[in-house]
Amino acid sequence: MKSDTRLQYFRPIQDKIGYAFKNIKLLQQALTHRSYSAQNNERFEFIGDSILDYVVAKMLYDAFPNLPEGRLSPLRAQLVKEATLAEIARELGLGNALYLGMGELKSGGNDRASILADAMEALFAAISFDADFHTAENVVRGLFADKVRHLNTNTQAKDAKTRLQEWLQGKRFALPKYRIEKQTGEGNDARFDVSCDLGELGQIFYAQAHSRRAAEQECAQQALAWLEEKFAKKK
Repeated sequence: MKSDTRLQYFRPIQDKIGYAFKNIKLLQQALTHRSYSAQNNERFEFIGDSILDYVVAKMLYDAFPNLPEGRLSPLRAQLVKEATLAEIARELGLGNALYLGMGELKSGGNDRASILADAMEALFAAISFDADFHTAENVVRGLFADKVRHLNTNTQAKDAKTRLQEWLQGKRFALPKYRIEKQTGEGNDARFDVSCDLGELGQIFYAQAHSRRAAEQECAQQALAWLEEKFAKKK
């Protein structure tokens, strides 16, 4: 890969995660989208996803010794979901360092949640390749420690769609309507663009994810945040 201005963002990223790559090409590949090169981060994602799931599960297992599996699973889903990973990626400044094809770049791909989340997972894999699993685990723990520490196990036990439904029912509003706006790709390459219409409240929320369920959950999360802000102002 040719050197360019994106390289200037590599050092700040490494400083923030607390790990310096010995082989910088692994970091480059972790930040390379399939639209840019055939040598991209898709296979890295496969490993990084597994690393992330295990480490976050272990963190929750240790942090909440009295919670059963049925309560731990939704907590893990809340932490490893696309929106959370994208949020961390933005904090690290990953968007500026991404290698994207011109089409993705022009359409705002460097701030698209799905692309940022994929890059985060690929980053964990790249660290494990450059060093070992234990080092990658330490990076994940560092990035997720505060999020685990501040989890509200009472409210997060239910997923966003359930909480949205219960909120609307409690206020006697109609239930939300979810719709697949667009679906592209298959298998690991699948992308679902989903909308969530709150009807009489006059708001529609949109999200993109690898699965319909994940996209619906993200829409519901956006709706809950909007409702919380809107009705808080009325108090």
